[in-house]
Amino acid sequence: MNWLSSSQGVVLTAYHPSGKDQAVGGNHGEEATSSRKYGQYTMNQEITKVPEKPPFDRSSSQDSLDELSMETYWTEIENIEKSSENRQDQEVVVVKEPDEGELEEEWLKEAGLSNLFGESAGDPQESMVFLSTLTRTQAAAVQKRVETVSQTLRKKNKQYQIPDVRDIFAQQRESKEKAPDGNDSQSVRTNENKYQGKDDQASSLAVGEKELIPLVPEEAPASETDINLVVSFAEQAANQKESSKEKAQKSKDGDANFRLPKDKTGTTRIGDLAPQDMKKVCNLAFIELTALCDIWGIELKQQKAVKIKTKDSGLFCIPLTVLLEQDQRKVPGTRIPLIFQKLISRIEEGGLETEGLLRIPGAAIRIKNLCQELEAKFYEGTFNWESVKQHDAASLLKLFIRELPQPLLSVEYLRAFQAVQHLPTRKQQLQALNLLVILLPDANRDMLKALLEFLQRVIDNREKNKMTTMNVAMVMAPNLFMCHTLGLKSSEQREFVMAAGTASIMHLMIKHQQLLWTIPKFIVNQVRKQNTENHKKDKKAMKKLLKKMAYDREKYEKQDKSTSDADVPQGVIRVQAPHLSKVSMAIQLTEELKASDVLARFLSQESGIAQTLKKGEVFLYEIGGNIGERCLDDDTYMMDLYQLNPNAEWVIKSKPS
Repeated sequence: MNWLSSSQGVVLTAYHPSGKDQAVGGNHGEEATSSRKYGQYTMNQEITKVPEKPPFDRSSSQDSLDELSMETYWTEIENIEKSSENRQDQEVVVVKEPDEGELEEEWLKEAGLSNLFGESAGDPQESMVFLSTLTRTQAAAVQKRVETVSQTLRKKNKQYQIPDVRDIFAQQRESKEKAPDGNDSQSVRTNENKYQGKDDQASSLAVGEKELIPLVPEEAPASETDINLVVSFAEQAANQKESSKEKAQKSKDGDANFRLPKDKTGTTRIGDLAPQDMKKVCNLAFIELTALCDIWGIELKQQKAVKIKTKDSGLFCIPLTVLLEQDQRKVPGTRIPLIFQKLISRIEEGGLETEGLLRIPGAAIRIKNLCQELEAKFYEGTFNWESVKQHDAASLLKLFIRELPQPLLSVEYLRAFQAVQHLPTRKQQLQALNLLVILLPDANRDMLKALLEFLQRVIDNREKNKMTTMNVAMVMAPNLFMCHTLGLKSSEQREFVMAAGTASIMHLMIKHQQLLWTIPKFIVNQVRKQNTENHKKDKKAMKKLLKKMAYDREKYEKQDKSTSDADVPQGVIRVQAPHLSKVSMAIQLTEELKASDVLARFLSQESGIAQTLKKGEVFLYEIGGNIGERCLDDDTYMMDLYQLNPNAEWVIKSKPS
């Protein structure tokens, strides 16, 4: 649901800041004296600032712009205005102001906790397992919204029962205490979980009121440039805030080269998990993002956009999902719009060394004519791509992104992407961006990934094309962060703040894009814990059913045990490869054995057609146990993963398209 927007917003009022409205900190006086007029575009953003900060105090997102001219950014705005003069007017999205309490209701629905209120509120047991895996800060975020919804619905005299939030968490705590201390509790404990407590909460916190144990390491992180994926981002922020290290940290990570530390159980990326687990990841990422913003007093409000009538065929101004459905009829399985792919190819065919690539626009009239010709001839295959100049192709690419009826960063999360600039450190900004990328719809996320990879290839040729990361960021930010279909208004001063902030966020997304597609380990561990608790619940239900039906429970337990053991000796795993000639192989685990080694053993025994299989066409999967399905990266240490999930099956297969 659309929770991260507001009934109020900010329209980029399309005027260059004047001298009377000085830029933040007064460092952009040269640009501020300009009086050029620009088009009208929405910067759909309205946030509650961190209380400790003055409204326009320079944030860390602007620090890197101090010595850089914003002229590139404003020139791009001017180019956008010129290209828009001949554009057909699109219907403006109607923004509905949320009713009292509606914001929190939508939040709970998005978090997968809608059964805590409404007609199903009488039996909140379904959410107990989920709540039991939340961190301290995640639980606080949930509790805050539940309390608001409860109070609002009571005021409205709703007939159905609203459970008291204290009762919900008390029930969860009680069920945890009653749980038998069997051998399931070790399901998510690994040697690497040294930061967590000694009980069965290896990746989570108790959700009690006084007994909350923060998920933070006792020792300092390995490096200030490491992105810690083991500990909740919000917990890290809370610990930093409580330790009064904000100012010191802020000066440290100004332009740090952040990296991911190696994880012996394997790095999990978007696309590696089964859909049912990915849904849980999204619910947790949603709560985690809110908790992180709550720490710093950044309120992410909701906007409900009424659907507008859009074209149902063509290339430009078409909803992304409709365009992909259209393309998939031509090329089954395609995940990136064909026109988008072709425009990138055309730009690269002209050579990425061209000076001013992406910055120098094509002629507006020529771009308009090319659009019309593409609409008529692209799918027929009769369009003459040789006639398209490189700068025209780049302008068409930006136009395509800009003209999407709903922004590439999505209506739901556009404001959240903009609000990232108000987090106090670059590390936290990057962590928030990571969570936001996880939350994007699949189609938006896939296209964003293709775009960022292309932009990096442009930057790799910066010695000749003169397009540094910041230059590219300033050119692309207006195209991603502005939305002409949302009719809202802004002040010029806020316009400049948003310009600097969104350019800086764009810079972070390009520079650290590899981190954005990683699913944090603490979230994966929370999913493992949820799965373990659900298995225990299902197992109890099955035993109860068998007992009721007078079956031999002991026989069932023996069968259950045999399915997981499968007569495999301790320290040995059996790997299945149903599509290869060697369909099964027992492999002895060692400390140094990696997933890539297991694959190599199978592929080395292939012959004939199967021998042509290349690295990257088949993967080793961890299936079952405390995970639905997970594709393993090559550097996964199998012994460590086996200890984390001893009941998993190991299968070699290709990735679904």
